Amino acid sequence: MTQSREIRLKSRPVGLPAPEHFEMATTTLPEPGQGEVLVRNLFMSVDPYMRGRMYDRPSYVPPFAVGAPLEGGAIGEVVQSGDPSLKPGDHVMSMMGWREAFVAPANTLEKLPQMAGVPTQAWLGVIGMPGLTAYAGLLAIGEPKPGETVFVSGAAGAVGSIVAQIAKIKGCTVVASAGTDAKCEWLKSLGIDHVINYRSCGNLLEAVHKAAPKGIDVYFDNVGGEHLEVAIELARPFARLVECGMISGYNATEAEPGPKNIIMIVGKSIRMQGFIVTNYAHMRPQFIADMSGWIAEGRIKWEETIVDGLEKAPEAFIGLFSGSNMGKMLVRV
Repeated sequence: MTQSREIRLKSRPVGLPAPEHFEMATTTLPEPGQGEVLVRNLFMSVDPYMRGRMYDRPSYVPPFAVGAPLEGGAIGEVVQSGDPSLKPGDHVMSMMGWREAFVAPANTLEKLPQMAGVPTQAWLGVIGMPGLTAYAGLLAIGEPKPGETVFVSGAAGAVGSIVAQIAKIKGCTVVASAGTDAKCEWLKSLGIDHVINYRSCGNLLEAVHKAAPKGIDVYFDNVGGEHLEVAIELARPFARLVECGMISGYNATEAEPGPKNIIMIVGKSIRMQGFIVTNYAHMRPQFIADMSGWIAEGRIKWEETIVDGLEKAPEAFIGLFSGSNMGKMLVRV
C-alpha cells in the first residue's frame, strides 16, 4: 500500500483565502487494478479559477467539496501500471493535483510527449491550459489584425504574457500592464511595445492613453475593475474585449459595481465576450503545432515561479491574488 499526503478544503473562504481554509491529510492508496495506474505527482498547478470553485454555487465546473481533496492540473510519473498503454517512467497529465500520488484509470490520463526545448512542467503552462487560453482567446475572439493595438492586463502572468507575445507575432502594437517594476522589465525584454506599472503609474487611464493615443482595438482582460473601464474608454469603434478573467473581484465579499462607462459599448459598436478555455478544445492541435514552432524559433519565452513542497500549495495559491508570481505559478511536489 502507498501512503499519500493530500490537501483538502477545510472550509469555504469569505474574501481572500487563508491557510486555515486548507488542511493536510494522509491517505492510503489501493494497488492499481486492471486498466489503472499509480502516479507520483511531480508538479501541480495553482490557478486563479480555483477560487471560483471554493464557492458553493453553480458554475461551469462543480465546486470543491469541503473535506475532500482539491483538484487541479498536475504532471506525474507512472510508478505502477495495470494498463499496457502506460509503463513506469511515463509522464502523464491529469486533474489530480493537490496530492502526492493517486491511482486512476489509464484512459483518464494524457501521456505527454517529449518536446525539444520544453521542460515537462511547461505542459501546465506555456504549452498547456494557460497557453491555450491565451491562444484561443486572443485569436478566436480578439481576432487581432496587423497594425492594430492590443491592450493586455495582468500581462506578466501565465496567460497574459503569452497573449502579449502572440499579439506581437501577429504584427500588433502591444500595451501591457503589470504590478511591479521587475515584471515590467521582463515584459520589456520580450519586446512588448509599451509596459505600464499600474500600481505606480498614478493614473491608469492617462498612462494607457499616452501609450495608445489612437485607442485600442483589442483588450485581453485578466483583471477587470479599473482596467476594464480604461479599455472601454479608449476602445476604438468595433473593438473586441476578450473577457478571460477579472481577478480584481475574485475575493470580493459583496457585489462590485460594473464599469461606469459601460454605455459606451453601444456607441462604439464594441464586442465584449467572455470565454472558458474548454470551449476551444478543438483548437488544441493547432495551438500545440503553432506554439511548438514559435518556441523552437525563439519567438515565445516564459517564466515560472516554482514553490517547493506540497505543504506550500495553499501559500502559492493565495500568492496569486497579490501578484507574487512571475509567469506560471507551479508547486514542485
